[in-house]
Amino acid sequence: MRVFTLQVLYMLLTGAPIVCAQTPIPSTKTAAAVEWPAYGNDAGGSRFSPLNQVNSQNVSKLKVAWTFQTGELKLYEGTNVMKQAAFEATPVMVGGILYFSTPSNRVFALNAATGKEHWVFDPQVNLRSGYSEVTSRGVSIWPGNDKHDQRIFIATIDGRLIALDALTGRPVVSFGTGGTVDLSEGIGSRISVTSAPAIIGNTIVVGSAMGDNQRFDYPRGTVRAYDVITGVLKWGWDPIPRDSMDAAWSTWKGPKAHQAGAANAWATISADAARDLVFVPTSCPSPDYYGGERLGQNLYGNSIVALRASTGKLVWYYQVVHHDLWDYDIAAQPILTDIVKNGQPVPAVIVGTKMGHVFVLHRETGKPLFPVEERPVAASDVPGETAWPTQPFPVLPAPLGIQSVGVKDAWGPTPQAKEEAQKRIAQYTNKGTFTPPSYKGSLITPGNVGGIHWGGMCVDPQQRLLITNINLLPAIIRMVPRDQLHEFEDKETKVVRGENGLQRGTPYVMNRDYLFKVDEKGIIMQTTPPWGTLVAIDLNNGRKKWEVPLGYQLDPQQYPGAEKWGSLNLGGAIVTAGNLIFVAATRDGHLRAFNSRTGAELWKYLLPAGGQATPMSYSVNGKQYVVIAAGGHGKFSTKMGDYVVAFALE
Repeated sequence: MRVFTLQVLYMLLTGAPIVCAQTPIPSTKTAAAVEWPAYGNDAGGSRFSPLNQVNSQNVSKLKVAWTFQTGELKLYEGTNVMKQAAFEATPVMVGGILYFSTPSNRVFALNAATGKEHWVFDPQVNLRSGYSEVTSRGVSIWPGNDKHDQRIFIATIDGRLIALDALTGRPVVSFGTGGTVDLSEGIGSRISVTSAPAIIGNTIVVGSAMGDNQRFDYPRGTVRAYDVITGVLKWGWDPIPRDSMDAAWSTWKGPKAHQAGAANAWATISADAARDLVFVPTSCPSPDYYGGERLGQNLYGNSIVALRASTGKLVWYYQVVHHDLWDYDIAAQPILTDIVKNGQPVPAVIVGTKMGHVFVLHRETGKPLFPVEERPVAASDVPGETAWPTQPFPVLPAPLGIQSVGVKDAWGPTPQAKEEAQKRIAQYTNKGTFTPPSYKGSLITPGNVGGIHWGGMCVDPQQRLLITNINLLPAIIRMVPRDQLHEFEDKETKVVRGENGLQRGTPYVMNRDYLFKVDEKGIIMQTTPPWGTLVAIDLNNGRKKWEVPLGYQLDPQQYPGAEKWGSLNLGGAIVTAGNLIFVAATRDGHLRAFNSRTGAELWKYLLPAGGQATPMSYSVNGKQYVVIAAGGHGKFSTKMGDYVVAFALE
C-alpha cells in the first residue's frame, strides 16, 4: 500500500502533476557503460549499437533479466482508451538509468541493471478527452552543463512540453511556466505530440500530431524550437507557406489553398549538431485524400526539410510526394549516416516512406546520391481533383513492398476464400503506386500503413547495411459525395464498411478499407503472402541484399506454412555490432533476433503483451541488455499490457 505524503495529497486535490519520488538516482557512471541516449540511439536515428557481447553465436542463450510493470492499464478503466492506446515507447538510457514514457505520458526512471523504479512523473493527461492517438514513443534527454543539471523532456498528447529534473523527476520550475510550455499557444487549437522531441545544443525542436481526415482547415503544422533552459520560443517554421514572397507560395492553387492545415511533422526529427541542421519529415496537408481545395504541388508538404537549427531558416527541401492524395506522410525518422562514393565518405540523410520508396540524399544539399526519376502516374477522375502528373521514383534502392495488385494476386486459405478475394479485387481500380482515390474505389499500393511505417529503419555503419521492416497491405479508398454516403451501406446492417473521414470543407467523405476480412479466426488477408518482411539494403550500391518474412499472424497449427507468410507489423528494428537485428512489431507477439548478414532468424521470445515498439540495447556493469516495451496496440488488436522487459545472457 502506498502512503501519500502531504505533497502528493495536495497535488491530487489541486490537479497538479504527480511525481512519486523513490530511490535517488546515482550520479556516477560505470566505466563499462554503453548508453542509448536518444530515441534512435543517436540524434541521427541510426538505431545501431556497437555492443557485441550478445552476438549471432550466443543469442540463443538470451534470457529475461528483469520485468517491470507500469500499472498503465488501471488508468484506462472507465474510459474508451483501451481501443486507442499503444505502448510504442523506446526507452533511453544514460548514467545507468532507463527513462521512458507510457501512452498516458507518465515518465518512469528505472535502474537499468535491475528494473527497480526510482521515480515516476504523472502529467495527469485527461484520458476522457478525445485524442487521435493515445501513445508516446519516448522522451528526450538534455545532458546538462556546469550550471544546469540533466533534464528529461516529455511532449504530451494534450499539447504540453514538460522539463523534468533527471535525478528527481520533478518539473524544472524555471522552464516555461512551472516546468511546462503550452504548445497550443500561437496555433489556435489543441495539438498532440506523440514522438520524442529533438535536442541540438541548448535547443529543443518539437513537431505535432493531428488526426487530419476530418476537415480541410486543420491547425498549422508549425515546427517550433525552444530554449532548453528557459522554455522561451526561439523560432517556428510552417510547412504551408503563408507569405506570398515564399518561393513555394505559388505551388498552392485555389482561393482557399493557403488555408489548408497539417503537413505537420509527427515523426521523429533528426539533428546534426556539427552542421547546425535539423531534418524535418513533413506529412500530407489536410485532408489526406482530397486535394481539390489545395491544388498544385503543395510544397513543403510530404518533404524532408533541412532547417538551420539556430534560426529555423530553410536550407533545402526534397519533396517525396507531389500533391499527396494517399496519406503518404513521411512517418519514419530520417537516418543520418555516411555513404561511400568514389572511395570517399559523403554525409547522407536517408528517408524511408510509406510508398516503400527510399531516398538517399546529400545531407548538405538535398541532392539524390542514387538515381531518382520523375515518372508519369495515373490521373484522377474525381470531379474537382487534379492529381499531379508525375511523381519521384528512386531507381536505387528499388521500391519495397507491394507496388500494384490485381486479380492474379488474390489469396485465401480455401478455394472459396480465394474466389471471394478475386471478386473483391476485381471491383476496384489499381494502376500501380499513386493510383488516385476514386468514386468506384481505388486499391492503393502500398496502403497508408506502409511500406515503411513509423517503425522506421536502422543502419549498420560497419556492414553499410540499411535495414527496415515493411507492411504489404493495400488500402481501398473511395471518394463518396457527401449526400450519397447511404449508397455504400451494407443492405442488411445499414453500416458503411471501413472507416470514414468526413473531410469537412470539401465535397466528399473518404471511405477507407483494406484488403482483408475479419472472421472468428482473426484477420484473413486477401493478397498473396508475405504480408510483412524484413529487408536489408547494401548502401554501397543501393541494391537489396536479402529479404525474409517477418513473423506470422495466422496460427501455424491451423494454417500449415503460416510461419513463412509474415505479419503486418508496427514498431521498428535495431541492429548491433554482434551481427544481430532485434525486432518485435508483429501480430504474433514475439521479439526476434535475426542474423544481419543473412537474414536468418536465430532466436525468438513470446512477450507478455504485444511488442508494437522499437527495442534498444545498452550495457551496465559489463553486461549487455536488450529492452523492449510490451504493452500492445489497441487499434492493431494485439494483446494489451504494461510491461518493460529486459533480456541478457545467462
